[in-house]
Amino acid sequence: MKRILFIGFAFLALSCKKQEAEPFGQPQETVSEGMAATIRTPEELGETIFTGKGNCASCHQIETKTIGPSVQEIAKIYKDKNSDIIKFLKGEGEPIVDPSQYEVMKANFAITKAMSDEELKGLEAYIYSK
Repeated sequence: MKRILFIGFAFLALSCKKQEAEPFGQPQETVSEGMAATIRTPEELGETIFTGKGNCASCHQIETKTIGPSVQEIAKIYKDKNSDIIKFLKGEGEPIVDPSQYEVMKANFAITKAMSDEELKGLEAYIYSK
């Protein structure tokens, strides 16, 4: 009986090892109720947000300026100026791409401020991937 308990505790101790968090940039597992688990990269998460709940695609296109600047223009300017897209999306940074459209963009800060850091990093990764 003692042997069985010892083996059981040993198995339990080995199976409860601490899992390390995956670093940013690595695929993430996403599970929704009733759906199979899928692995998504930050860029894929960002694309989902860009075209969905972020409402970004209503004003920004990949290559063309519409209501707002193109995604490619945003990425280029933020890279060139070594600026922080996430800080801007949190409403904490100054507009540097097209300040004349800032008032239009401010309306969407309610959406972007409610996003998690993971979602904002995914959105940033998607923008830079274009």
